[in-house]
Amino acid sequence: MPTAPRLKWTRSLAWEGLRRAPRLLRELCLATLVANVAIVVTGGVVRLTASGLGCPTWPRCTDDSYITTTENGLHGYLEFGNRMLTFALGAVVVATLAVALIQRPRRRSLIALAAAQLLGIAGQAALGGVTVLTGLNPWTVAAHFLLSMVLIYGAFALWRRCGESDQPTRPVVPTALRWLLRAVTAATALALALGTIVTGSGPHSGDGDAPRTGLDPAVMSQIHADAVLLLIGLSIGAWCAAHAMAAPLPLRRALLVLVLVELAQGGIGLIQYLTDLPIALVCAHMLGACAVWVASVAVLFTARSRAGDAPRRHHGDVLVG
Repeated sequence: MPTAPRLKWTRSLAWEGLRRAPRLLRELCLATLVANVAIVVTGGVVRLTASGLGCPTWPRCTDDSYITTTENGLHGYLEFGNRMLTFALGAVVVATLAVALIQRPRRRSLIALAAAQLLGIAGQAALGGVTVLTGLNPWTVAAHFLLSMVLIYGAFALWRRCGESDQPTRPVVPTALRWLLRAVTAATALALALGTIVTGSGPHSGDGDAPRTGLDPAVMSQIHADAVLLLIGLSIGAWCAAHAMAAPLPLRRALLVLVLVELAQGGIGLIQYLTDLPIALVCAHMLGACAVWVASVAVLFTARSRAGDAPRRHHGDVLVG
């Protein structure tokens, strides 16, 4: 059996290792990003299976129980399971915040971003409660989704900052291209917002008795499609401009990834519209919406750097450092 001094030394060594484990923190930040995306998809499954009111009240699942009961059937299990995933996401964020606080040197930027995630999850849970208590009002459902996009932005920023210094940012492309990239991000946000309005006017309400916006689904789908075409056009234009201006290779690659993800997402959206919105394709479209948003945010973050970051050297078109 280890002696007391040896146990104390082992614990001290483990604690010191935890305080200087940037890789662990980066992995937790990535887990936060993945979990935020996953909960959007599982929330979509709940809505698409008409399980949105499987737990008909909040914060309890039923008037008499915090957990689902057999009377609620499969819908109850799906809705309750999605609520539990919020706690799982919260646990990941708490772990991320704890490790950020323990790390030496302590980085206030990471602590602030992790704390913002925790506050956002609490706000998301409260908004989810309002959504249930209002019988899945389509506008609160839309707000629920858009808040998830804000959290995904914050989670990406948190993950990205783990690999950066805390020095001020500096642009790596000309001002005109920076404004074009901002326009791409704005167009992405517009397309996502219009997508929620299409959902609110369409058939997948989350429950048979849930209200709809009353807007014409065909008209809203056309407006959403126009916004998507605008986004794709801006993204292709930004990619061409980045090549013409000899922008850094990582930015050109990020733009190419964005265009490819947009094209794939647009294809899924068109097919689901022509096939009367099958559940599997709608679910894939929700995952694609998250992918487009992450790719768009990645472009913004790649268009700037910080003093002290690891240098990236290029030889021709090959990234070598």
